[in-house]
Amino acid sequence: MYVDFHIIMLFLHQLIGITPIIIGNIGSMDFRVMIKEYAEVPISRHLILELLSDYQSPNDKISELLKSKKLISIRRGLYMLGPKMDLPTPEPFLIANHLRGPSYVSLESALSYWGLIPERTHEISSVTIKTSKKYRTQVGRFSYKQLKTPYYTFGIKSINISKKQTILLASPEKALCDKIVLTPNINLRSIKQTREFLLEDLRMDSEVLNTLNTEIMKLWIVHAPKKSSLKMLVKTLEEL
Repeated sequence: MYVDFHIIMLFLHQLIGITPIIIGNIGSMDFRVMIKEYAEVPISRHLILELLSDYQSPNDKISELLKSKKLISIRRGLYMLGPKMDLPTPEPFLIANHLRGPSYVSLESALSYWGLIPERTHEISSVTIKTSKKYRTQVGRFSYKQLKTPYYTFGIKSINISKKQTILLASPEKALCDKIVLTPNINLRSIKQTREFLLEDLRMDSEVLNTLNTEIMKLWIVHAPKKSSLKMLVKTLEEL
């Protein structure tokens, strides 16, 4: 016997005074509408649970979204939308900022972004005040190296890469300083050695190096590790 679903719902509403929650009643299209505003940033589990608060079992719905690839787990408690949702997604640099914070993208990733090195990097390199760590995720590899304050705080740029995405990225000068500070066994003792490191090992362009602001770099040295190496870097850049 056919019974209209809406009649049953109306009857239950009159009987118990509320409209019962039917698991799965909010479909993927409705979730897409709810999540659209947050699509371009990594999304916390707490936010998703709030959006799914009308569900009887929101955790089960999250599991369903993960299984269907509509949601991707970046790490425990942090997600982004999957390609099946057909919405904009966060850029890798923004994911890096959220994955382990506080942090900013630096080293090879920032050097490549600013055109200081020719290679494109396959791992997003960042600097943090927390302990060093590496992540292998469904959306890429991310590495973090530790630096102490106050040096950590210098030369960080906030860059808008879209209307809803703002990343924290080392300036060209800071990315280069970080590279020298955080590369093991690099102690720059002469202009010749420093030139070889920059132009041959890192394959940097001398014309691009000439655009760097050495005056701002001098201000950081007093608080930096490897002070003598950074002083030699500045001296070499000024003589290029």
